[in-house]
Amino acid sequence: MTKVFSIFGSGSRQLGPFERQVLQALWARGSSTVRELLADGQIRQAYTTVMTTMDRLYKKGLLDRVAEGRAFRYTPRHTAEELQRVAALEGIRQLLGSGDTSSLPLSYLVEALSAHDAQLLDELQRLVERKRRELESREDEDQENQDRENEDRGQR
Repeated sequence: MTKVFSIFGSGSRQLGPFERQVLQALWARGSSTVRELLADGQIRQAYTTVMTTMDRLYKKGLLDRVAEGRAFRYTPRHTAEELQRVAALEGIRQLLGSGDTSSLPLSYLVEALSAHDAQLLDELQRLVERKRRELESREDEDQENQDRENEDRGQR
């Protein structure tokens, strides 16, 4: 999870290790002020470092904040799963859009899946088949709608 993509803010942005650590702490807590994060003891940085990092994550569109006295209470705008999903999708889109129109990028995906867990290949096959059925169903619906529109035009 090293990149954040446009759905989470303006443009692609890299996340540094400390930014990821702060996000992890916020996901665990739900919301927090800088002082509360430091009080947990899991983050051992200067107050101003944590404050600057949380402000940077806010400006990247990853955190929401509300004033609480003289401080801000920060809340993650997205779950860890949402962030991982978007990062994975963007990485796959970049791989597929690498300019090579052959199936080579897909073979990389299959190779990575099989190296990680051969059962994932079976899961990939099931997902592909399910998506194919969904697309065929949509195409059928679109064709039926188009046929109805053509009939309606013919009756006018």
